[in-house]
Amino acid sequence: MSTRFTYSRWDGSQKGFDIDADALLEAVTDDLLYHGDVNSALRRIMQQGMKDRNGERVAGMREMMDKIRERREELLERSDLGGVYSEISQALDDIVNEERHQLDKNVAEANTSGDERRATTARDAATEHHMELDMLPQDLAGKVRGLQNYDFQSTEAQQRFDELMDKLREQLMQQFVDQMSGAMENMQPQDMQRMKDMMAALNDMLDRREQGEDPGFEKFMEDFGDFFPENPETLDELLEIMAQRMAAMQAMMNSMTPEQRAQLQQLSDQLMDDMDLRWQADRLGQHLQGMFPDAGWDRQYQFSGEDPMGMGEAMQAMQELGELDNLENFMRQATNPGALAEADLDRVRELLGDDAAQSMERLAQLTKMLEEAGLVNQKDGRLELTPQGLRKIGQNALRELFNKLDKDKIGQHQMRENGGGHERMYETKPYEYGDSFRLDLQQTLRNALRRQGGGTPVRLQAEDFEIERTEHLTTSSTVLMIDLSMSMPMRDNFLPAKKVAMALHSLITSQYPRDYIGLVGFSETARILTADQIPAVSWDFVYGTNMQHGFMLARQLLAKQHGTKQIIMITDGEPTAHITSYGDVYFNYPPVRETVEATLAEVMKCTRDGILINTFVLDATTALRSFIERLTEINHGRAFFTSNQDLGDFILVDFLEHKRRMSRAR
Repeated sequence: MSTRFTYSRWDGSQKGFDIDADALLEAVTDDLLYHGDVNSALRRIMQQGMKDRNGERVAGMREMMDKIRERREELLERSDLGGVYSEISQALDDIVNEERHQLDKNVAEANTSGDERRATTARDAATEHHMELDMLPQDLAGKVRGLQNYDFQSTEAQQRFDELMDKLREQLMQQFVDQMSGAMENMQPQDMQRMKDMMAALNDMLDRREQGEDPGFEKFMEDFGDFFPENPETLDELLEIMAQRMAAMQAMMNSMTPEQRAQLQQLSDQLMDDMDLRWQADRLGQHLQGMFPDAGWDRQYQFSGEDPMGMGEAMQAMQELGELDNLENFMRQATNPGALAEADLDRVRELLGDDAAQSMERLAQLTKMLEEAGLVNQKDGRLELTPQGLRKIGQNALRELFNKLDKDKIGQHQMRENGGGHERMYETKPYEYGDSFRLDLQQTLRNALRRQGGGTPVRLQAEDFEIERTEHLTTSSTVLMIDLSMSMPMRDNFLPAKKVAMALHSLITSQYPRDYIGLVGFSETARILTADQIPAVSWDFVYGTNMQHGFMLARQLLAKQHGTKQIIMITDGEPTAHITSYGDVYFNYPPVRETVEATLAEVMKCTRDGILINTFVLDATTALRSFIERLTEINHGRAFFTSNQDLGDFILVDFLEHKRRMSRAR
């Protein structure tokens, strides 16, 4: 049976065009060209985020850290840490009020009995008990201690007090459990012995490891593994979990006022009289603080809300705040997207939501994606563009400029007529953007069959297209001179200039492979650049615009070439530096006559060698315009006074028109 396919128009609701290596490289092209560093470009994507091909937002680290701060502020501004003991104090006040009510009730009943002696006894007893209640200490621990020694007259008040004490003991015991384990809830006093056994075994295990002996981790997990639902696989993992829990408890204590902290400590001493348990816990805490000094033992928070928290709620809040802090620190320390692979995505999802976890997962794959596509590789611990990546950058820049051009400026981008300046070489090449579509059907079909295997129908894809290679009988040689002085980035001209360099190099090497393209950068001095240096080249932190040296190097490059020769110069400044007869660099601003004359002398040499100079001037001042007009008058080239927005348009139009004139002249 034949397979049938149904096609429909793309309406934006379909999925499948997510982030791929080409789209990622396109997203970082401008950043990479401006800063010249793959690592920096990826770090900025990691920090700022991006949109995928579906238009969906991939959040960056800044957005995620904003969410962390919002969640932290929500917890701090909503909650009142004083609730850890204020709810206990309120419960004690209610018990005292209940006891006073019973005392008054006893006096009233005695007064109505008609028994004067009974009434006197009741009044005396009530007065004594009221006085005892009045003398109760105001601090929480003192009030508990006083009521423990008080002879309740109200059965209900006595019962409520006993229940409150049992609850407090459970909470304080749970405090120890929360520091040690996340497994045990609603712990009873009878469970304390096993808790002590676990902590003693853990401390002994640490002592054995310090002495170089086998700590016996497997045996410990057999005996006490139920305390640890995280199921740690190593002793270090277990200790890190416990350190985080104990640090959260310490952060709660640190965040209390001195009065709150003292009251809670006294209450703990009042109700928890098991000194062995406390000794084991203190011993373990000292071990963990020495092993994990950066776990946040000194961390504290300023709660400003009105919603009182109990002990359990406070511990949960502290643990969440600590995890938010740790996640934020992790993000700040991540120097490249690959480092994000170490994140616990499940915890990120719990703290910040599904979108944040998905964004982090996708960001973590960026570096690997580029490496697997062959666009970047690792060299000496840093990422660098491969030759394939360099070609992609150039194609991206060229595509952007071509898409920006209005068709009525230059008509079609390609000559469609045969003959003239082309001769068949009986060779083929893969089709690239901008190529004339001289399809070689036989090789194209071979490519498709090689890709999909035998059988019909043969389904063609873009990568199957193979075109006839033609030889340009009329060649031209071009040197692109780029101003690298400090004024270029200061006026936002640097990125457009580099983008033009990449685009022009890509155009010539792909469309006119027999033509020559050379590159020269100039500031205080000039230097010859190679194509693979363009993405990494940056402006020079020196003063000076040495056109003379740039023309000299360009002329030397073109002396080795054939065909028509031209220099394309991009600049935004006057010549302010030149090489003296002694080989030194002379700089002066504003330009002096010696610099101008030395530059124009080099222009004359280019003119005698048949080299045409076309100048593209950005942010032209009156003085710069005057100099360029003198240069053009000597050389008979052309000058274009443009902006950084239109620079690429003008250069590509002029270059392609120049190629057309050469073809028509044959």
